[in-house]
Amino acid sequence: MTTTVDGDAPGARAVRAAVDRAERGADPSRWPDKLPVSQRLELLLDPGSWVEDGLLANAQADGLPADGVRTGVGRVDGRRVAVIAHDFAVKAGSWGRLTCEKQIRILERADRDLLPVVYLVDSAGGRLTDQLGFFSDRRGASRIFQLQVALSGRVPQICCLHGPSAAGGAYMPAFTDWVGMVEGNASMYLASPRVAEKVTGEHTTLEEMGGALMHATVSGCGDEVFASDWEAIAAARLLLSYLPDSWQERPRDAAAAAPARQDWEGAIPADEAAGYDVRDVIDRLVDGGSFFEVKSRWAQEMVVGLARLDGHVVGLVANQPLVRSGAIFVDSADKAARFITLCDAFNIPLLFLHDVPGFMVGVAVERQGIIRHGAKMITAMASAEVPKLSVILRKSYAAGYYAMCAPGFEPRASIALPTATIGPMAAEASVNAMYAKKIAEIADPDERAAYIAERTDEQRADIDLLRVASELVVDAVVEPERLRAELVVRLADAAGWSRGPQRRHHHVSPV
Repeated sequence: MTTTVDGDAPGARAVRAAVDRAERGADPSRWPDKLPVSQRLELLLDPGSWVEDGLLANAQADGLPADGVRTGVGRVDGRRVAVIAHDFAVKAGSWGRLTCEKQIRILERADRDLLPVVYLVDSAGGRLTDQLGFFSDRRGASRIFQLQVALSGRVPQICCLHGPSAAGGAYMPAFTDWVGMVEGNASMYLASPRVAEKVTGEHTTLEEMGGALMHATVSGCGDEVFASDWEAIAAARLLLSYLPDSWQERPRDAAAAAPARQDWEGAIPADEAAGYDVRDVIDRLVDGGSFFEVKSRWAQEMVVGLARLDGHVVGLVANQPLVRSGAIFVDSADKAARFITLCDAFNIPLLFLHDVPGFMVGVAVERQGIIRHGAKMITAMASAEVPKLSVILRKSYAAGYYAMCAPGFEPRASIALPTATIGPMAAEASVNAMYAKKIAEIADPDERAAYIAERTDEQRADIDLLRVASELVVDAVVEPERLRAELVVRLADAAGWSRGPQRRHHHVSPV
């Protein structure tokens, strides 16, 4: 198959990998962009594995086949999964009393049997002709959401959004771990443009208010955008291969593979102000073609995703110097926090790749609550009990160093490349902060420049890597060519990890 997604677009690597690994080798022309629910199920599940419940729901009373939703259990690569698949051909996939009951029953089974859940969402929302059944009943939509929250962190929940997810039903994707949206068809919104106009006076379009690209780039509610149903489903199958069946298990290993690139020359510029794509560094560390980026179009100054290292699943949290110098903003802090909690829930070791000038500063971000959002990221990272490894690629300054798993947060090891710098701020900035008055008093430009250079050299000596290492701030200094091997050995040494004794129910999350 050949994917229709632009090869240079964010997330295209994950899409290509998903398509390459999908077990449907037929001509993609067999699969139009918009598929009926039966073909979506065929693409998702292993042949002959689908066992369905409630197929005759409402067939006699209202003539609504399966009451607009297909539910049951099938297999993905031999693993049992529970499935909810809306049928837009039946009253726009809307929810009535029996639609809710069917979804509740399969979610209760997933909770009882610890089954991953795959949602194929395509629904216009609650069926207004059956308001009592879907809205206020104890077995209505609220019970669905209660079960989704109960399942969160117990089993993986993966959503392919093929069409609308409207009104209260928009929360179904929001409670899942990953949402792949089909461009031009998928949407999430609490109220339609028509309702929004009545309430607020706004004139907008469905794409602008709740379309796939908006949610993947602005709101962060979508994880990736796909050109067709079959690509989104292929990516969901691939994502499942990185996740265990439940919180009680660990991800399955795969055959190890060499990294896609092994040439480190020029991969990380010496000038700490120069941008580069951290994904090129990731390609040199992880098994070739294994990086599955998450939320690649949103908060791009932070890169997160799953990969394999010598066949073992790891989660990567990396600053992206190519975007906003890799500084941590409000959205990127939230992006990292959510991904860290996903990895911790499903026993996936975390690898932090530092190249961060710190958290963003200024009036705008302070008013947005950068301290509160940064606290969420730090809380998630500090609470994670999975093995953590910290790598300083080039620089790690200020509170960004803390958020990316500084030694005080108990990484298994802090590793630095030979050119790494760690400190409260860059040497030049530190000099400007400490000696601003003195610098301003020097009238001669040459004398001023010499003074600044001398003070800067002093500051650099204070945070010199050898000095930092001699104080046990880093555990090892490794050449780039040896970094992958170092990480493989250290993760292998941590393979017998276990969780500590429970000390409390849970922390109080920053808002």
